Amino acid sequence: MALTILIVVLAILALGYLRAPLIAWTVAALAGIAYSVFATGCPIGWLIGAGVVALILNLAPLRRALITGPIFSIFKKITPAMSQTEQEAINAGTVWWDAELFSGKPNFKTLHNYPAAKLTAEEQAFLDGPTEELCRMIDDWKIVHELKDLPPDVWQFIKDKGFLGMIIKKKYGGVEFSNTAHARVVTKIATRGGSAAVSVMVPNSLGPGELLQHYGTEAQKDYYLPRLAKGLEIPCFALTSPYAGSDAGAIPDFGVVCRGSYTDPRTGQRHENVIGIRLNWEKRWITLAPIATVLGLAFKLHDPEKLLGGKEDIGITCALIPAEHEGVQIGRRHCPPGSVFMNGPTMGKDVFIPMDWVIGGQDYVGQGWRMLVECLSVGRAISLPAMSVASGKFASFVTGAYARIREQFGLSIGKFEGVDEALARIGGYTYQMDSAQRLALAGLDSGEKPSVISAILKYHNTERMRKVLNDAMDVHGGKAVVLGPRNYLGNAYQTIPVGITVEGANILTRSMIIYGQGAIRCHPFVLREMKAAMANDGVEFDKAFSGHLGFVLDNAIRSFVLGITGSKIASAPVGGDIAQYYKDVERLSAAFALASDMAMFSMGGSLKFREKISARLGDVLSNLYIATAALKRFADDGSPKEDLPLLKWSVLQALHDAQEAMTGFLANLPNRPLAFVLNWIIFPLGRHFTTPRDRLGTKIARILMQPGAARDRLTRDCFVPQEETDAVGVLNHALNAHIEAESTEGKLRRAQRDGKLKALNAKGRLDEALQAGLITQAEFDAVTRARRLKREVIMVDDFDKMLDKHDTEISSREPV
Repeated sequence: MALTILIVVLAILALGYLRAPLIAWTVAALAGIAYSVFATGCPIGWLIGAGVVALILNLAPLRRALITGPIFSIFKKITPAMSQTEQEAINAGTVWWDAELFSGKPNFKTLHNYPAAKLTAEEQAFLDGPTEELCRMIDDWKIVHELKDLPPDVWQFIKDKGFLGMIIKKKYGGVEFSNTAHARVVTKIATRGGSAAVSVMVPNSLGPGELLQHYGTEAQKDYYLPRLAKGLEIPCFALTSPYAGSDAGAIPDFGVVCRGSYTDPRTGQRHENVIGIRLNWEKRWITLAPIATVLGLAFKLHDPEKLLGGKEDIGITCALIPAEHEGVQIGRRHCPPGSVFMNGPTMGKDVFIPMDWVIGGQDYVGQGWRMLVECLSVGRAISLPAMSVASGKFASFVTGAYARIREQFGLSIGKFEGVDEALARIGGYTYQMDSAQRLALAGLDSGEKPSVISAILKYHNTERMRKVLNDAMDVHGGKAVVLGPRNYLGNAYQTIPVGITVEGANILTRSMIIYGQGAIRCHPFVLREMKAAMANDGVEFDKAFSGHLGFVLDNAIRSFVLGITGSKIASAPVGGDIAQYYKDVERLSAAFALASDMAMFSMGGSLKFREKISARLGDVLSNLYIATAALKRFADDGSPKEDLPLLKWSVLQALHDAQEAMTGFLANLPNRPLAFVLNWIIFPLGRHFTTPRDRLGTKIARILMQPGAARDRLTRDCFVPQEETDAVGVLNHALNAHIEAESTEGKLRRAQRDGKLKALNAKGRLDEALQAGLITQAEFDAVTRARRLKREVIMVDDFDKMLDKHDTEISSREPV
């Protein structure tokens, strides 16, 4: 009897793990019951009953009549209604690798078959040429603290070289770069100056150019796109208002369809008694508004007289309005922290515009929300994630060098374990951020618009940027506390809230968007069930619901089997140590799919209001994405052995973070008996995903502090000036000089300790060592140079009493 039970249990586990179809389960069950009847004398009624159940389950008409039909009736009643804005948000973009992660069994061959994000020769030349030249023109201290704007020559260079037309097609005068090129250009500029990066980023992200290319009329494209590409028009897009920030669907700004007259400021021509829109708006936090010549405006449109022949409440609409148009007001500037990119309010009262100023013309009235969410699914994956990557690369470069150069107690501070730990986080999170965006860019360049992944990038890259810059500030200590031209971290640190807040506040993105969209879009059956309910399609619901039940059962069994075996039996596309990472991702993917279904089952429509639960499930999905992005990036780079510490840290941290998010979900699931069962299934042997070991972190710290291929790959696209007089440029010179002089400095310390050197200061002991023949002239020169450059690195600026003029001659002073 025990053997029979064991065989049954193993058969169930095998069928579930292999995701066997319903017919296979049926055959196996009938075979087992038949064996019991004929071999052990069980009643024949068992077999007859099993056969009846098998017929009901396998014959769709019977199944619909007896099982899924009644369930469908209940489902239609309890499924919450979906608003038009919710439908448009869910339908926006595409599902991609995120759907594989939601499947419970991601196909890693699919992952590795995605083409790597690469630049064309033309794009690489632009990155190495005009972008490099632009970076050399940027003096971020002068821009932020003195000019309060980009210098006129920098603005003109940006316009002349096509930086404002990266997304615009060549036939309209743009450079028509890939999303990868767009992101890497922004990344490089951002490593030199945030204000310049934002000024370049915004016209190429969500705004008039993007919307015109996708939805504009031919006349709108022909007029505006060439002018936008050459910087003859400076665009801004007015979406957020004082009363509707992240909740863009609740914007109070409105327009009313009516007849009116206007003068076109572009031509000076007067138009009388035409059908148009009378607008009223107040917008805030609009980037480039203070210098914009053309205003993209989002508003709610009403047609009380039904002049357009349709409904009265038309919905969100987008229009393009010249800034010089009568009634348009551009307010005074806002002052973002740590940067001075142009940002400000715009207002308008009873501003009349013609109908053909609506983006796309009259046919696109009421389509504004769809336009915005579809474009946002692309732009959100590029702009702020690229600036976050820039912060990580820059922090890795400067902090690694500084930690090797700066000494305390006769030792580089990077060799102290506390600093070593911070360096590991800086390098590891940078690898995660860069990998996550590279995978998303590969999808964008292949035609995907992964809306869920774009939300993952926006939240997790900007949050990791915050962690990286905090650690960089801590390692630099007093060097980063005092503002001045030599402080290359201060402005970036102050700018952190900008990335956290704009394009959807991070709190909202995490708690509502990532999982709120992902649970419906990426799940293989939920959206099908909801659409079937809305269409009253019982046949489609039967197919989806039946598949859904099998999906839940399979993931429950797979979660338990993978948990009990430590994922060892799972497959992986590679061998060696890295293979286990793929297997662990598969295990947590199955657990995530199961947890998602149980959350939806136990909470129903109220789940979308349980933001903490939703946020934790979103964290699981996000960290699975980050782990797989790191694995993909490592493979695309040719699996360089030197990068293994970065890969391992990134994956282990992501797996641990996913596990902790799952733990938080189980601890707070309202249905406690269900939570107990899920915990037993998902973690049958406990939680074993730990944070990366200290030794692994030390290897990353060494990568950051030592020139080499791994450091170069991690900090690729980081602009590094060559001049020793530049606060960033001096770091490489000082690092190389410090490494060259380290052995001699050690010799000097030993000589002092042994009483061979008597001078009271470092300079005196160095002279004494040369005179005594303890060091050679070459060693003396190397130490002298290293100390001079080290002083350049560690010194901070001082100013006059009014903080107006900083001292540019600090390095000329002799050290005491």
